[in-house]
Amino acid sequence: MAEHDHLQQLLEAGDEELKLTKKQVKILEAAIEMFAEKGYASTSTSEIAQKAGVAEGTIFRHYRTKKELLMAIVSPVISKFAMPFFATHFARQVFEGPPAQFEDLLKKLIYNRFEFVKENAPLLKILLQEVSFHPELQQHFQEVFAAKVLPKFEEAIQTYQQNDQIIQYPSPTIMRMIMTTIIGFLITRFLIMPDHEWDDQAEIDRTVHFILHGLGEQNT
Repeated sequence: MAEHDHLQQLLEAGDEELKLTKKQVKILEAAIEMFAEKGYASTSTSEIAQKAGVAEGTIFRHYRTKKELLMAIVSPVISKFAMPFFATHFARQVFEGPPAQFEDLLKKLIYNRFEFVKENAPLLKILLQEVSFHPELQQHFQEVFAAKVLPKFEEAIQTYQQNDQIIQYPSPTIMRMIMTTIIGFLITRFLIMPDHEWDDQAEIDRTVHFILHGLGEQNT
């Protein structure tokens, strides 16, 4: 799929009534590139307009403020990725009918989010840069997680605990450990050290092993 089409599908996701015009897509593409490179606060709408090849007034015909433009970019990312467990579609893919083995669920989880971040690294960078500074993003983040993923994630954890595959820690603790490990891997791989010579399959296997066993010496 062409990059333009992929971006349009992502940004329209979750809103069947939203149909982006060609100019809107150009504006959003330019904003994504500049927000990722310079940050939201350091990027002006005139710079975005110049990069998009449109008049600055065209931006404000579609987005009343620069903040609204930011939300148009980041909100779908929260819904589709959301650090990285919050997407409704993703929750259905991973948590409905989870595999019998916890290890297989972890692999399914990582492979799914790995491919998403691989295709959308600049968008993730913007999300990570800006979520601390915008309460609207934080609230949306929390609402999507609480409504769409938390119940399914807790149900899966409890099932694996009943089968003696996961230690009897509280579900929020287990979710924190899983999420921070996977998120840390993805951020390092695609944002901090993207040019490193990674063996992706080996890193995924090691990440799964770490979640299952930790770093301590294993008695075999």
